[in-house]
Amino acid sequence: MYNTNPYESNYGNRTSYAEVIKLQKELAKKVISRDCFDSSIRSICGVDVSYKNNIAYCSAVIIDKENFKIIEMVSSESKIKNPYIPSLFILRESEPILQTLKLLTKSFQILLVDGHGVLHPRRCGLACYVGISTNLHTIGVAKSLLCGNVQSNNFVNHDGETLGYALKSTNNLKKAAYISVGHKISLPTSIELVKMITKTNQFVPEPLRVADKLSKEQNSK
Repeated sequence: MYNTNPYESNYGNRTSYAEVIKLQKELAKKVISRDCFDSSIRSICGVDVSYKNNIAYCSAVIIDKENFKIIEMVSSESKIKNPYIPSLFILRESEPILQTLKLLTKSFQILLVDGHGVLHPRRCGLACYVGISTNLHTIGVAKSLLCGNVQSNNFVNHDGETLGYALKSTNNLKKAAYISVGHKISLPTSIELVKMITKTNQFVPEPLRVADKLSKEQNSK
């Protein structure tokens, strides 16, 4: 249904982390940080991965933005091929995510990835990689801060650039979702959309919250 990722095999053939870092820097130049759609947004997909033993459990959930009704849910399992390495999340999660997205039969306009977009030391986190690979309008929504500083207005700056936004929990101000551009969408629109699909007293947008829950249910069986 979606592009099968022209970059999908690139990192698999790389022989060192240095080459993966080089790939990130190359892809950072391809990220589009403006709105590239002219129709109204109705359906939004969230994709998340959880782990147990040596298995990655990935789930994707499409919801209706207007009423939060679930349109479609899919899940997949795959062996973990790489360890968790901060800033190199694409090695661990991109394959499970791309594999799961291919299972979807319904269309959607926006993809939320549980990971950073341009709010990354090399301006190419997991959400950018997935967005470029699939050519989807993609937003990164991470649960922890990889780089940068949160300002008093909740925007996140890094090296003199505004790269993200911290959507804080109203129940616990120490918890936040860090929003940043993945691909083919602007930061203001990303913030607006994520806020619209985040329930009261939550800080994780609904598609990702449900995908996270579903992936953990899969690994508990």
